[in-house]
Amino acid sequence: MQVLQNGRFAVSTWSLHRLLGAVHAYSPDPEKSVAAKEPYGPGAAALIDVPAALVARGVNRLEVCSFHLPSLDAAYISELCDAMAASNVLFQTLLVEDGDPSHPETAERDVEWMAKWIDIAAALGAQRMRVIAGKQKPTEENLTRAARHLNWLAGKAEGSGVRVVVENWFDLLPSPVEMNWLLDRLDGKVGLNGDLGNWAAPAKYQGLADIMGRAEICHAKADYGVTGLDAEDYRTCLEMCEKAGYDGPFTLIYDSPFFPDEWDGILLQKAFIEDFLREAPARRTA
Repeated sequence: MQVLQNGRFAVSTWSLHRLLGAVHAYSPDPEKSVAAKEPYGPGAAALIDVPAALVARGVNRLEVCSFHLPSLDAAYISELCDAMAASNVLFQTLLVEDGDPSHPETAERDVEWMAKWIDIAAALGAQRMRVIAGKQKPTEENLTRAARHLNWLAGKAEGSGVRVVVENWFDLLPSPVEMNWLLDRLDGKVGLNGDLGNWAAPAKYQGLADIMGRAEICHAKADYGVTGLDAEDYRTCLEMCEKAGYDGPFTLIYDSPFFPDEWDGILLQKAFIEDFLREAPARRTA
């Protein structure tokens, strides 16, 4: 197993969307406003405070949703970088939350907009920039269009120190067939962020086993019911990652109203994965 700089766990700001409150809808669509909105309430903390809060909970990696950046000004970016450095938190991924490289009418506009985020990701010190591969139906035409534009985007990122990754997400990538087809066409120029929660059970389990061997990072999202975390589902997803040989970091994605304090859900998932990883030697000898 590889030894990872800054440990095995990251947290996405999506997991803290109630705590952080305001969002800014950065978008290639000129009709959308980036004025702050509060769909999850006013929030109780600022993004700049998150690195220290992570370290206090034993996590040293962070992923930031683009809509959680309150400013794209150089001064703010420098301030956030200083906060990350002071807490020894690695900026794992900038998550660019809009755009559609598969759209027949706006794909070119959207990837040109995505390309502008490369410099922002680099200034933030992000290792990776996750973009949306596409939202259209998985026809050959739409998949081919997405592959062409993502290849172009990867070319724009060359030399920046930022690696472009995509996710098994939205209508374009409903199964490992389309996901693997796209990755094959991208020929290693674009990486994979595998998400445990984007596909539906039970088909998702074999799907994860089929793609997670190609993943560089993982959104370890858990499902919750009325009684709490769905332990059977979460364990099966982790088993599929293990089966595929995945040994990268796990980004803790908590997206449930079950815990009023989002940190409680995040730390529950962290403990669950830690227990799973601790039991790995016993599984190998069983």
